[in-house]
Amino acid sequence: MDFRLYFKSRQSELVNFLKKIVILESPTGDKKAVDACSAMVGTEFKKAGARIVRIPQKDIGDFHIVEYAPPFLPKDAGQILVLAHVDTVWPVGKITRMPFYISGEKIYGPGVLDMKAGIVMAFSALAAIDKLNIKPQSKIVFFINSAEETGSGAAHDWIRKLAKKSSAVLCLEPAMPGGALKVERKGRVVIRLDVKGKAAHGGSPEKGVSAVEELVSQLTRLKKIRVRETTVNIGIIGGGEKANVVPEGAWAILDIRFWKRLDRDKVMTYFRELEPVLSGAKLKFSVESSTPPMEKTMASAGLFERAGKIASSLDISLREGKSGGGSDASIASDAGAPTLDGLGPEGDGIHADHEHLRLPSFLERTALLTELLSRL
Repeated sequence: MDFRLYFKSRQSELVNFLKKIVILESPTGDKKAVDACSAMVGTEFKKAGARIVRIPQKDIGDFHIVEYAPPFLPKDAGQILVLAHVDTVWPVGKITRMPFYISGEKIYGPGVLDMKAGIVMAFSALAAIDKLNIKPQSKIVFFINSAEETGSGAAHDWIRKLAKKSSAVLCLEPAMPGGALKVERKGRVVIRLDVKGKAAHGGSPEKGVSAVEELVSQLTRLKKIRVRETTVNIGIIGGGEKANVVPEGAWAILDIRFWKRLDRDKVMTYFRELEPVLSGAKLKFSVESSTPPMEKTMASAGLFERAGKIASSLDISLREGKSGGGSDASIASDAGAPTLDGLGPEGDGIHADHEHLRLPSFLERTALLTELLSRL
């Protein structure tokens, strides 16, 4: 079966489903909207012979596990895990100002690339396997996250649990420019640094301790951890109340990224050992969120080699790439599972008004995913 031709002949079906799911907006923070979109997706997967398990959540959208285990599979058959997310960064109503449309070989719309195309790919691949009576070698499990954009400890727990049972994990985040897969991703830790000083009248600043001045001193020292491609973004700062009052409190939120777990350990050691510059100032830090790096492992390298051979049968050449952003693939890789990321289509404009995907890549990656699910 030539899946490239198969999905080319069904291009309108894939595009129509993509339009349907993009129009059904699903920003992470809107549980009602995300749940409505997830429910629709679950209904479609049922049509492909899958079993759906809904995992209710109180404050975020419900998670869904889609299981495809044909009766011919032995009980000890392995498991392939596919990661996708239905939430986007775009608020409800954005579709009126950023409509779904096709221009040449590009498809535009909020969330079209990140990553509702991945949902359509997953469904279309599974539907083809079921309809064509293809016999996969492993049980196929899809985890559909509802809060990937903001991160969710509950989602991470489920991904780790499922990944540990899986012989391969495939993440449908967009491909890198040129179609490269993501075999390495930076880890991320978001740190809040709080400073407490002592208030005083602005006319007698020597009687107080300026929390803002202390914070500035600490922020200028961050160059000490900007080593080995570890980056620090001072994203948000605040402090003080009035110009004539020595500020008692100040704070900053930092986005710190790194390639190795060892680099994260060094970052955390740095913050644990922080000492105030001004006498009387007090420092406190807290971790607001954390994602491990996706390091290149022998297991993932082996999976990439196997995937490359399968791709070559479709005249597709796979390349390796690295990304500074994180994804759910980082969680699966950290759990020890062989993991590949960036299996979604090529495109551009993630989180921007010109978000779009390339239609030929969309069809090609769906064909590749079908082959991977059939043969891994």
